[in-house]
Amino acid sequence: MEGIKQHLGFYVNALALREKRNAVLASNIANAATPNFKARDVDFSAEMAKIEPIGDLKTTDSRHLAAAVNPRPDQMLYRQPLQPSLDGNTVELSVEQMQFSENVVRYQTTLNFINNRISGLMSAIRGE
Repeated sequence: MEGIKQHLGFYVNALALREKRNAVLASNIANAATPNFKARDVDFSAEMAKIEPIGDLKTTDSRHLAAAVNPRPDQMLYRQPLQPSLDGNTVELSVEQMQFSENVVRYQTTLNFINNRISGLMSAIRGE
């Protein structure tokens, strides 16, 4: 059973994190008209790196750009608005909808990866 968990673990973790991000983005959209509401987001890369560490990126040349990282990876980020509103709300509906749509597509892609992995395991079990 541990082998199957290792085989699917990365995708299961990514799926759970995508679900969490969907909830945060949906909350932003729902509060688009709430005065002083601050739009939030999940740094997917930083959160996945905590769950599934893949190693540090290092700059080996002075012309390389350092990776942009969340200075507080233990917390959600606040989105910086492109055009701040007068009521203090930082939700920009078009940005939130675009981020939500992108996250949904990535969620579906992750589900497809999981389905393909399971299909491969089932084929191996059946001896096909």
